[in-house]
Amino acid sequence: MNSPDQVPSTPWPYPRWIAHRGAGKLAPENTLAAFRLGASHGFRMFECDVKLSADGEPFLLHDADLGRTTSGHGAAAAQRWDELSRLDAGSWHSSIFAGEPLLRLETLARWLQANQLMVNLEIKPSPGQDEQTGEVVARWVHRLWAGQAVWPLLSSFSMDALRAARDAAPDLPRALLLEELRPGWLDAALGLACVAVVGHHPHLNAENIAQAHAVGLKVLTYTVNDAERVRVLWAAGLDGLITDAVDKLAPDRP
Repeated sequence: MNSPDQVPSTPWPYPRWIAHRGAGKLAPENTLAAFRLGASHGFRMFECDVKLSADGEPFLLHDADLGRTTSGHGAAAAQRWDELSRLDAGSWHSSIFAGEPLLRLETLARWLQANQLMVNLEIKPSPGQDEQTGEVVARWVHRLWAGQAVWPLLSSFSMDALRAARDAAPDLPRALLLEELRPGWLDAALGLACVAVVGHHPHLNAENIAQAHAVGLKVLTYTVNDAERVRVLWAAGLDGLITDAVDKLAPDRP
């Protein structure tokens, strides 16, 4: 029987290999082109970043600002979806992706479900929108994936976002993202009723992976592109690994 501070033990439905932002660096991150390319390399699960437009539309973008990965400028949260949808999110990467649009969460959901693929959705709030983003993303996910065999795994560095997601849709699985393993990291994840932690790989080892397993938490890591480091982490008991090297590291096969 689990102790009171353990999360319930349930079957883990996710594959070990997870493609970072769709296809790592081989395509414009967080676009449908990236997911298609990652899938062509055999990946069955993807990681991506979700935030909100000014009118509350969940869409994929890593940065708070539009400048690095789109033809737009300024804060993403300040623009409505009809404005964001007209931006070019592909040309910054290479000319063959020119015109690739930003991706709505709803569009991604339909594509993933049609292809029987899974996703780790990182809730990536724009500044000051942690609770709102956590709540809205969780509600959308609960509606979009209703009736599917496997829920997306919701993750975030923001405890406020995860808390809001938990309150909005308690049955969705959650993971706490950790840049460092500071004192109390396990208690923080358990307090949010998470099923996993996602740690930065330099800080993970067999000992702290075992500590997480002992209280019922799975352990994932980001972003690992070196084959030897991958081997060490699998041997240490890691449960899932996010990588950019989708063309070099072999994912699980069906």
